Amino acid sequence: MEYQLEVLTQTPAVMDALLRGKSSVWLNSRKTEKSFSAVDVVGHLILADLTDWLPRIRTILEHQDKKPFDPFDRFAFQPIIAGKPLEALLDEFAVLRRRSLETLQNLAISEQQMDLPGLHPDLGPVTLRNLIATWVVHDLGHIAQVVKAMASECRDAVGPWRAYLTILD
Repeated sequence: MEYQLEVLTQTPAVMDALLRGKSSVWLNSRKTEKSFSAVDVVGHLILADLTDWLPRIRTILEHQDKKPFDPFDRFAFQPIIAGKPLEALLDEFAVLRRRSLETLQNLAISEQQMDLPGLHPDLGPVTLRNLIATWVVHDLGHIAQVVKAMASECRDAVGPWRAYLTILD
């Protein structure tokens, strides 16, 4: 799990470096009409740290697969971001993530516990190892989503170079 903590620890700084000080054009761009903007992604990451990852880890540690995880509403971030400047959201995410990882480390999860079973309400059986790896890949996926949304803002402006810019596909 130690190498996975590297990504989880650095995600707030990566998002900060990508987004702090950017204009609303960048912050509100979307790859498609229905995809998240960068601001939405930060709100979604905050929500996940508040209501998803640690509660699910605790559910596995305390109940294993005897109790399914509570469902996660991936769009419930909207009240979290309403009326807040992005800088405040980035700061909030950094604090929450630091606390989440401190809590995770204080749980002192053993290698044997990583294979404890859990029960996802839609996917069925999972392990604690699956959950923590998913947390990492979830972060990386949203970093990629933000970069793709920002790149899409220049989709037409690149002209014929678009043929070489796979990020715009």
